[in-house]
Amino acid sequence: MKNKQDHFNVLRVIKNKPKSTQRELATELGFSLGKLNYCLKALKNKGLIKMKNFEKNPNKINYIYILTPRGISEKTKLTINFMKKKMKEYDDLKAELKDK
Repeated sequence: MKNKQDHFNVLRVIKNKPKSTQRELATELGFSLGKLNYCLKALKNKGLIKMKNFEKNPNKINYIYILTPRGISEKTKLTINFMKKKMKEYDDLKAELKDK
């Protein structure tokens, strides 16, 4: 389950900041660079993202991360599942408090 949550978080951040560097993405997500790289490769292998080269400055090549249509669909599914889980937690807590 943790892996799906990590993938959801990466997809969410990439959608909002596609030109971020891996270091910026890792910092925002609270991941090590190694963990982020692992997640990016997994998402790319699943066909959920594309990575394209672009030059931010002449001395360095960076990537832009793009959600594929399949990636957008998967992000939507993960968002729905996340919301269902949170709503169930809320209902369970509400019922628990009502019983006290």
